[in-house]
Amino acid sequence: MPTEYTEPEAGRVHEAIDERIEDRDDWARRRRKGIPTDKQLLVIACMDERIPVEEALGITLGDAQVFRNAGGKVTDDVIRSAALTTNFFETTEIIVVNHTDCGMMSAPDDAVVEGLEAAASGDPDDVALDPALPELTIGDGSFAEWVRMTDDIDEACQAQIEYLREHPLIPESVTVHGYVYEVESNALRRPGERVAEQVNTRIE
Repeated sequence: MPTEYTEPEAGRVHEAIDERIEDRDDWARRRRKGIPTDKQLLVIACMDERIPVEEALGITLGDAQVFRNAGGKVTDDVIRSAALTTNFFETTEIIVVNHTDCGMMSAPDDAVVEGLEAAASGDPDDVALDPALPELTIGDGSFAEWVRMTDDIDEACQAQIEYLREHPLIPESVTVHGYVYEVESNALRRPGERVAEQVNTRIE
């Protein structure tokens, strides 16, 4: 819990203890109590363990809801979560964090699809994608498009910002921004402000 406490005065130790108990109760039940995150913020980021999301954004535990997946992609489940938190949990801001040297730029589509086809022991287009919706499959779509490897991290970040801003399930009042975390410098930058070209684009 990120709350900081000062040393209690003599005769007021019980008050400090009660305050901590209440804070812990709020922390444990904040969704049930309708308490928003401290910054009313949703962060969408890559699951790469090299990305220290809270540290990079200058926030602490409890400031934001953090959704991480392969590549920090705005997928259907991201939209589901974003729609719920912005409409029902008072979230007013969304930040997308992509990063350089991303594993989603490390292989061509064909190699990824071949690997997943081998894992599926058959046509991956027929594999169920959601346990709650067994009828949901790739169908006539492209398996490569579902995996969504990344060609250019800056373009991908900007496209995701625009998609979230325009999505009908996310209120227009919600602000959406995105940044690229440079693993080389351990710092954020805006998309398009390239520094290290060789790790911003996909390996051919």
